[in-house]
Amino acid sequence: MKRFLLLLSCSGVLLCGAELASVHSVYLMPMPHGLDQYLANRLTASHAFQVVTDPKLADAVFTDRIGEAFLAALEQASPTPKPAVEETKEEDKSADKSADKSADKSADKSGEKTGEEKTSTGPDKLDNPALRSVFGKGKGTVFLVDAKSREVVWSTFQVPAGAGMKQMDRTASDIVSRLMKDLKKK
Repeated sequence: MKRFLLLLSCSGVLLCGAELASVHSVYLMPMPHGLDQYLANRLTASHAFQVVTDPKLADAVFTDRIGEAFLAALEQASPTPKPAVEETKEEDKSADKSADKSADKSADKSGEKTGEEKTSTGPDKLDNPALRSVFGKGKGTVFLVDAKSREVVWSTFQVPAGAGMKQMDRTASDIVSRLMKDLKKK
């Protein structure tokens, strides 16, 4: 049983390594105390990845936070591809027909529509606390997320010793060193 678990864990490491090896360009999301700038400097100097300033050109994204706020920011910066135009037109026509039928049914005796239909501008971003979340509250974990699949490809935990320039540069250096070590394991 122990051999099976060892074999299974080794194959998992190889799969992660293959995904990491496919990353060539990265975009860095804002991080606390300018860690993203120090990481960009170290990544460029080590020739680990090409650092891009447009998230649409990146294979992966470095961030210190994952979750709804990250996904919303990533979707805003680099939207997922829309379906084909023909499919969209057919869906719009069927949605308009069903909306007209439901609007007729939902009118109350006075002829007014319900409150649900009165506010049809879409969800308010202020109603969702995750979308109001501010980047820069990371506590030492840095993630590399695939830009297309939105899967975490690599991560590490490195708490900065302080917020000074030398400490942040040292932290970025340690993160890139770990990344380079994992890239060489492939």
